[in-house]
Parts: sequence; C-alpha cells; structure tokens
Amino acid sequence: MKPLSANKPEHHTRKMRARLGRLIEHLRSDVGKITEPGAQALFETSAEVLAGLVKAFGDYEKKNETAWRTPVAARHRKG
Repeated sequence: MKPLSANKPEHHTRKMRARLGRLIEHLRSDVGKITEPGAQALFETSAEVLAGLVKAFGDYEKKNETAWRTPVAARHRKG
C-alpha cells in the first residue's frame, strides 16, 4: 500500500517542480556549451517555458489561481 503522502497532489507537484528545476538548470548550463545561436535560443526558450510550468505547479500548491480553487464542474455549469 502506498503512503498517504503519495495520494496527495502536493506530493507529486513538489516532485515535478524539483525535476523541472533540474532540467532547467541543465538546459541553461548547456547554453554556455553550445556555440550555435539558434540552439542557444532554443535551450534558453525551453528553460523559460519550463520555468512557467514550475510557477504553475507552485501556484497550484498555494491555490493562488482561481482555476486551482474552483472545482472544474462548477466552472462549466450553465445558468
């Protein structure tokens, strides 16, 4: 049986933020190793996009955004 923490979304969002953070660091470190400007831009842009995902995971954990506080069914009700 899985530990209770494994059933909580925050357990998984923290793990994903950490993994994404390591990938961001790797991409940015490789920018300095690559000499082709287009590839440098690709790696830096990729790092920025992933940083946005890290922020989204963090916002979910803090319930900063309306989307994370309101059940999906309630957002789609008509009436």
